Amino acid sequence: MQTLSIAGLREQIADLRTTLPVGRVMSVHGATVAVSGLSGLAGLGDLVQIRHQDGQIRRGEVLALSPETVTVLPDGAPQGLSIGDRVMLSGPAALAPDDSWLGRVIDPFGAALDGRPLLRGPAARPIRADPPAATGRRPLGPRLDTGLAVFNTMLPLVRGQRIGLFAGSGVGKSQLLASLARGVAADLAVIALVGERGREVREFVDDVLGAEGMARSVVVAATSDESPLLRRRAAWSAMSVAEHFRDQGAHVLFMADSVTRFAEAHREIALASGEPASLRGYPPSTAQMITGLAERAGPGAGSMGDITAVFSVLVAGSDMEEPVADILRGVLDGHVVMDRQIAERGRFPAVDLLRSVSRSLPKAATRDENLLISRARRLLGAYDRAEMMIQAGLYASGSDPEIDAAIAVWPALDAFLAEDEPGGAAESFTRLSECLAQAMSPEIVTAPQVPV
Repeated sequence: MQTLSIAGLREQIADLRTTLPVGRVMSVHGATVAVSGLSGLAGLGDLVQIRHQDGQIRRGEVLALSPETVTVLPDGAPQGLSIGDRVMLSGPAALAPDDSWLGRVIDPFGAALDGRPLLRGPAARPIRADPPAATGRRPLGPRLDTGLAVFNTMLPLVRGQRIGLFAGSGVGKSQLLASLARGVAADLAVIALVGERGREVREFVDDVLGAEGMARSVVVAATSDESPLLRRRAAWSAMSVAEHFRDQGAHVLFMADSVTRFAEAHREIALASGEPASLRGYPPSTAQMITGLAERAGPGAGSMGDITAVFSVLVAGSDMEEPVADILRGVLDGHVVMDRQIAERGRFPAVDLLRSVSRSLPKAATRDENLLISRARRLLGAYDRAEMMIQAGLYASGSDPEIDAAIAVWPALDAFLAEDEPGGAAESFTRLSECLAQAMSPEIVTAPQVPV
């Protein structure tokens, strides 16, 4: 570990430059700045430093190029900038992760946010890297223990799988992410907090994640008051950290909270660069940004490890057809929908099982386990269809054997979905079998297997 830190320090010293290309601010239009003198040197996406006459330095990113000027989006509001301010070209955006970053909270540029020194790693890597070659990637791996009964059984998570967590605000999304960060059987976790409220970052690290979860995690945070450049970069930087550990053969749990704020940050940047709005206000490039981030996760190739990913999506009013949710749902290996009504009656995690699916099934479970899952889903579906009549007292017992069985088993099944199961998947399936045995009839026993 010390050798790696020394190597990183040597690399940092080697990267020090005595001269930098310098341009000048020519004009300011809204949130963007036109800079002269860098047209033949800057590349799209390069970072710059804008030095005001009073010595204040701001970061920025190159958004557009022309023969005379480059268009730069400053990191923050352009108030205070003046014509003639110097603009120094820093070069392509990169990050140099290090193994010593475990247990740390960093910003999207790799600087410590917890007040302690942080050295860079021995090699810089681009924050927007390509995924492993599609033809060389391994298939999904074995089922993972998660510490939660619903994910150990009905919604299995396997190594290298990418799932979406779709939820409105205040339904326990962050709590579920923390539970998975602590419970999923992975070597380490990398967590991107994109656009979170400032107080919630400390709360998530200290109280929600806790010392146990933080010990094996790297948290990359950009709060809601940060510029869109930092909020968008937070997700990319976190994925670069995950890829650093994956390339060493580790199994990494990657979590992003949330992809919606990542997309909103990209929307601000794209609109500032002149890209037209579509997709309910999102620019056309949003789809590529989201899918590009998701594709970097998943199984590795060759001697690489794997990145098992959980992407959270904020869905206003449970609208699963809004652009970000629709784009992400189409490229993932499963989606988990959290319901506000379930949360309000006190069941955690508030997973709406009938609207959720894991595409690792049926391969992730044995034939007998798939039968149990199918039976449980069938009974929950029967209860859901008849719930209004049941609650209103309009259903007469004996009218439908399946509904009778669903009524009998529903309290036990609902409680089962909230269970913590440190004993693993085998114990979870045993508990599920016990729940179903309370109301098994011959008609229910012959239920078909889970559809693919």
